Amino acid sequence: MTTQLRVLRPSEWNEWFGNLELAFGGVVADSPEERELWEALTEHERSIGIWDGPDVVGTAGAFSFRLAVPGGALVPAAGVTMVSVAATHRRRGLLTSMMRRQLDDVRALGEPLAVLTASEPAIYGRFGYGSATRQMSLEIDTDRVRLAVPDGTDEVRLRYAKPDEATAACEGVYERLVAGRPGTPAHGPGWERRALIDPASARRGASPLQCLLAERAGEVVGYSTFRIKPDWDTAGPKGRIAVDDLSALDPAAYAALWRFLFEIDLTSTVEARNRPVDDAVLHLVSDVRRCDIKLRDSLYVRLVELGAALEARAYRASVDVVLEVEDAFCPWNAGRWRLTADTKGGASCKRTDDPADLALSVRELGSVYLGGESLVSLARAGRVQELRAGAVAEASSAFSGMVEPWLPRGF
Repeated sequence: MTTQLRVLRPSEWNEWFGNLELAFGGVVADSPEERELWEALTEHERSIGIWDGPDVVGTAGAFSFRLAVPGGALVPAAGVTMVSVAATHRRRGLLTSMMRRQLDDVRALGEPLAVLTASEPAIYGRFGYGSATRQMSLEIDTDRVRLAVPDGTDEVRLRYAKPDEATAACEGVYERLVAGRPGTPAHGPGWERRALIDPASARRGASPLQCLLAERAGEVVGYSTFRIKPDWDTAGPKGRIAVDDLSALDPAAYAALWRFLFEIDLTSTVEARNRPVDDAVLHLVSDVRRCDIKLRDSLYVRLVELGAALEARAYRASVDVVLEVEDAFCPWNAGRWRLTADTKGGASCKRTDDPADLALSVRELGSVYLGGESLVSLARAGRVQELRAGAVAEASSAFSGMVEPWLPRGF
């Protein structure tokens, strides 16, 4: 087999994307509008493919994001996407060669981080990606669960809006919340269109997308987008509400949006498939056991330039620790690094010859980078080795976050 790995040419996009669709079962874009959007969002200079003669047999791309990290900084990050290998060419090293080329390119661009969501969690650990955020799904029985809302909820004005006409207002709320939630990407132009793609084929019998705005003194302070799927049985209506997004700038607006969803006529279930693990709605409901909570992995983080990445985030406690880092795939990160930081926002991570306090791989650093996973937990699993007594607890306290990291919108 003779293959060629190179940058995608714009004229080749349809064939390139077609290979991706075939690898994922035949359908990635549910409508011509969605396909057109993905083509418009594709950064061709950051997209690579592998050709076997005239045929595309491998794809990988990246979006240019800025990712919120602990402390509120927005750090340049490559949003790895559209990765596929043709079924006819598996186990031949194609994925490894694309990951090698991509991470070299990310480093050349000066981006300290690469992030992705994995179709299968076992794939990317060998390339140094660590599971860094989780998402919570809820399926709430609104016939039995009630909400206890805070003062001021009744003062919030709610109104329907057409999704396309409300895009600017919704994006304004999203942008104000980005820095406060590690793992949230700040998108570039064009990404606001992603939320508007609403093909009938993807609704599974539910309504077109609906949008609700929360306002106070004429200002939009929150929004929710959702669909309603009517259903009936011999006892009466039992419709379902599928929450696509819900965000608000203050507790009253947040509660008002949830209360509205709970009280929609002819429905008995509210489901939300992607919420943060520490979502405040868990403290509003009367019976959390009837919310059918499930957790799953979400965003994976890869430190591409280890020193720059660790210096870019803030730390919750002062720390002075020497890390012995293993990184076979990006060997420029391997070796000993002294991380020093205080609670005022200053951090330094430099190479050192001093004795190591902790030994771990870059994958574990990716997992704890956003503050959602614990070095203590990883050490108990044998994935972090403590070389100085007390070092795990000290470093774990420093890396911990005020809020759970979360990826609110996929890419």
